[in-house]
Amino acid sequence: MKRFLSTALLIGVLSSSLTGCGYNTMQTQDETVKATWSDVLNQYQRRADLVPNLVNVVQGYAGHEKEVLLGVTEARAKVGSIQMTPELAKDEAALKKFQEAQSGMTSALSRLMVVAEKYPDLKANENFRDLSTQLEGTENRITVARNRYIESVKAYNITVRSFPSNLTAKMFGMEVKPNFSVENEKAISTAPKVDFGKK
Repeated sequence: MKRFLSTALLIGVLSSSLTGCGYNTMQTQDETVKATWSDVLNQYQRRADLVPNLVNVVQGYAGHEKEVLLGVTEARAKVGSIQMTPELAKDEAALKKFQEAQSGMTSALSRLMVVAEKYPDLKANENFRDLSTQLEGTENRITVARNRYIESVKAYNITVRSFPSNLTAKMFGMEVKPNFSVENEKAISTAPKVDFGKK
């Protein structure tokens, strides 16, 4: 009986000491990060699935724009070559590579839409209008999903780095998670040059 009471007392002391350690908060935040990352991957996959249909429709009207069409196809292949898994978000170098591939896809799709502007018949095509509307909606969903992911990683990282929960994080091997970085960081950190020309 004495042994049982000492074990119960020890469990009670440990439970009360763990209450303010942040362990449960970190577990909850880690699950939120995983869920929001899954949403990011889902939206990027949705965009990748739209691309072949969009390329086929544009090709029917602007087949001689081979360079642009090839650029979109290559960008999609590059995106497809990266294994989109939850583990990707844990590796900073892999996340950067993923982000670069997605940025390349965004650029290629932008060039494709510029080409489409040159062809009134293409712009009037019902399939093209439907696909471009879906693409625009998907781009908006990607932005929302990325923002949610960024915020969830921020909350988790603050908990992991704050005292006293940082002690718990170290004890259980919980580390700061990498996050999306700003695209074209060097370009946006440089002040724009304004030249009105001389008259």
